[in-house]
Amino acid sequence: MEQPKRKYRSSVQLQFAAYFAVLTIVLLALLNTYPLRASRDVVFSEKESSLMNRASVVSSSLALLDQITADNTRQVIGLLDVNNLDRVLVTDEAGKAIYDTAEGGEIPNEIARALKGEAVFTSKFDMEAFQSGAAVPVRSGGKTIGTVYIAEYDAEQAAIIVGIQHRLSTISITVALLALVIIFFSIRMMTRRITQLADGVRTVQSGDYSFRLELSGNDELTELGSELNHLTERLETTEAQRRQFVSDASHELKTPLASIRLLSDSIVQDTDMDSATMREFVTDIGTEAERLQRTTEKLLNLSRRDDGVQGELQNVDLRKAVEGTHRLLAPLAEASHITIHSQLDEGCFVRATEDDIYHIVFNLVENAIKYNLATGSVTVKVFREADKCLLTVEDTGIGIPEQDQPNIFGRFYRVDKARSREHGGSGLGLSIVHDAVTLYGGTIAVESVEPHGSKFTVTFPAAESESIESESAE
Repeated sequence: MEQPKRKYRSSVQLQFAAYFAVLTIVLLALLNTYPLRASRDVVFSEKESSLMNRASVVSSSLALLDQITADNTRQVIGLLDVNNLDRVLVTDEAGKAIYDTAEGGEIPNEIARALKGEAVFTSKFDMEAFQSGAAVPVRSGGKTIGTVYIAEYDAEQAAIIVGIQHRLSTISITVALLALVIIFFSIRMMTRRITQLADGVRTVQSGDYSFRLELSGNDELTELGSELNHLTERLETTEAQRRQFVSDASHELKTPLASIRLLSDSIVQDTDMDSATMREFVTDIGTEAERLQRTTEKLLNLSRRDDGVQGELQNVDLRKAVEGTHRLLAPLAEASHITIHSQLDEGCFVRATEDDIYHIVFNLVENAIKYNLATGSVTVKVFREADKCLLTVEDTGIGIPEQDQPNIFGRFYRVDKARSREHGGSGLGLSIVHDAVTLYGGTIAVESVEPHGSKFTVTFPAAESESIESESAE
């Protein structure tokens, strides 16, 4: 397991490192290019404005002459401020040099365009200097009589730009080193937390539901870790309930099986057993088999409900369900000398499956009969309050202690284990009732009745009247 974890950690670290490295490179590239380009463009703009203005001044001065000659050109230029220029070139209308401070220099290409009446500016930066030139036509009487070309070689501003570039390079190197350090520690810290989450998931996956992450910080990873802890806690609770359920179910099934095995062994081993005793043993075997069958059916019922298996919903009449249950349980009530009273209103319909409503009513009334006192009574009521349908089952029996009332809907829970086993109880009936009631949006509550006895109240959402009418019409 250690090798895959290292591989996973290295992969994540490389990915984060790549992302941060690309981001850092892009930022440093922008830092080293945009300021230089912006500074260079500003200098180009200033050069263009300055040289074009000065060339225009020279051109305007020469345009006042009747004819451009070397002498009068020299005189005019001597009166102008052109000393800091590296080259001043004046040509005639044929492009021939009349005046040139750079003797023997080549005629620049800009002169040809200026003779056509264009004002031309060029500039280039070669890391050592700005080499700029401006050419304008000299016009007199509506025609071009010559051109003026001035040039400047500026190493000072170039040095400033180069100096800025060197400083930015130094800053970039420093930033890159700091970024590497920050990236390294950030990735280590981030991947460590991610690795803790991954290790936690693997630990829980292996079956250790008691594992909890130690959380710190207030970010998305902390929230994710908190959700993992909540999930693990729920899994731990579910696993504990599952184990308890398996243990209780095994115990419930083991008891009747052991009795059946003991009784059958007694019959087989006792060859001289009289018929009356054998009949008694066989009857006991049948009783235990029935208990085993009831427990199995209830376990299957709970399993289907846990799996979300649900029958077809319909509008079930609570009144009819109670009447049907009354007929089935009448022999049991008569044998136990229990009187059943009913107060059943009409129009109480619940959206559910008929079998589930039957199980709810049957379990509650059967328990009220089994755990009643001799010559006691059971009162069943069905009535409606606003948009709710209520079913109450009240008995005059042994009652349920208040400390046990919150637990009676738990699986395999019995208030009096000896009495429950005597009546064939498995501790599953009320759990099935509770799950079924909850499934259909209802609630169930229990309360003690003075001087003795218990009262169960089941509340269901009433079915829509339109659905009821339509079903009645059908």
